[in-house]
Amino acid sequence: MNDQINQDAINKAVWGACDSFRGVVDPSIYKDYVLTMLFLKYISDVWQDHYDTYQAEHGDEPELITELMKAERFVLPEEASFYSLFEHRHEPGNGERIDQALHAIEEANIAKLRDVFQDISFNSNKLGDDKQKNEILRHVLEDFNKPELNLRPSRIGSLDVIGNAYEYLIKNFAATSGKKAGEFYTPPEVSDLIAELLEPKEGDEICDPACGSGSLLMKCGRKIREKYNGSKKYALYGQEAIGSTWALDKMNMFLHGEDNHRIEWGDTLRNPKLLNKDESLMHFDIVTANPPFSLEKWGHDEAEHDRWGRFRRGIPPKTKGDYAFILHMIETLKPSSGRMGVVVPHGVLFRGAAEGRIRRKLIEENLLDTVIGLPEKLFYGTGIPAAILIFKKKKSPLPPGEGQGEGEDKSVLFIDASREYADGKNQNVLRTEDIQKIIDTCHKRESVDKYAYLASPEEIAENDFNLNIPRYVDTFEEEEEIDLMAVRAEREKLKAELATLEEEMEGYLKELGYGA
Repeated sequence: MNDQINQDAINKAVWGACDSFRGVVDPSIYKDYVLTMLFLKYISDVWQDHYDTYQAEHGDEPELITELMKAERFVLPEEASFYSLFEHRHEPGNGERIDQALHAIEEANIAKLRDVFQDISFNSNKLGDDKQKNEILRHVLEDFNKPELNLRPSRIGSLDVIGNAYEYLIKNFAATSGKKAGEFYTPPEVSDLIAELLEPKEGDEICDPACGSGSLLMKCGRKIREKYNGSKKYALYGQEAIGSTWALDKMNMFLHGEDNHRIEWGDTLRNPKLLNKDESLMHFDIVTANPPFSLEKWGHDEAEHDRWGRFRRGIPPKTKGDYAFILHMIETLKPSSGRMGVVVPHGVLFRGAAEGRIRRKLIEENLLDTVIGLPEKLFYGTGIPAAILIFKKKKSPLPPGEGQGEGEDKSVLFIDASREYADGKNQNVLRTEDIQKIIDTCHKRESVDKYAYLASPEEIAENDFNLNIPRYVDTFEEEEEIDLMAVRAEREKLKAELATLEEEMEGYLKELGYGA
């Protein structure tokens, strides 16, 4: 089957496969099954496609073909193929067979897929009793066997087609499942914006300490490939606290062909795992994240004795972990090339006490570069507006005559992009032109009336290190002056017209016999 297929058709077919679960299993549960089945189907199609190609080239030479298949990115045991499972779909034990297949794939690719499937079981009672479970899984296998989901490379071409389908599913689960799914999903427009602002370069080491499904990391990788003719000279690092989301990230990386990555499972704040051999924190060229907003139980009690000294600028409040993530990220930046982008709730900009003291130190150390206010309702699971903070270990030198004299730029650029968006039905969306306006403003680093303001350190100090954007960007629109004489003249004119109408109406009523 060599007919080509477009991305929308694949997305629609994959989303349609969820119908086998709907009404029986909660979306927060069945998302893991659908995403895992997509992964299994894709690697089975890739394997079979390559096998068939070798067979066409070399004839019936199983030993030679087996040897050639050893050069693949992964190994697929014969009994673990989707098609082997599909053949036995009418027999009892679908759940057990799928679990065994996943474990066999993990064992055969232990370096890339270690522990990825340990939190997913198709034989779980979450899918109902044995009869219901077997029936559901039979339908799922049939859904993924439809012609629209023939995912062979010879048919779909680009590897990104399947990666994009994966992202499409994650986005839809986030949109329909509320906060729980939204925790691990950053809207693609926001990922695009942050990746553009951080300007990833060939050779960069890039980290997301709260990586979720990995979209931010992969956007940075894509920027490098686009800029450097497909170069994969970069490395992606991440850590994720939720086991099922960590597994999702690993599968996502695999499907996108991102083999040069290290994604750890664990709590970044309590137990950072991206460490050097001497147990010190690894440092990166880019650190970026959309961490959980105002996390309540982040590890406050252990922070004072943090072995890595991440909280030497101050310990964040017990019930708000925003600055705990920021301080961790700052501490993992390379001294010369380190740059950082983080999504935060607006409270981070102005809350006082411990957060105010930390904020002051970060500004006085000249680490903060840009503050960008985003529209409301951009993120799944919350309607509140967020902001992006850009930090740099070394800012660009100022051009001569920029007000502060030559030398290091100590200003902070404030951008109010809160009114620049497309109004969606449930979620607002940053348009291409909105993103480009932010990027252009950051590059020019100049004040723009009612949109951006370049604040000096003295101005920020005068504001007591409060970064609330309206303090710097005045978006007030003066109301047009009212001409009272013109309003009076219009009123007199309307009164005269009303009197004429009432006279006419009275005449009509008399004609109809309703007069006095």
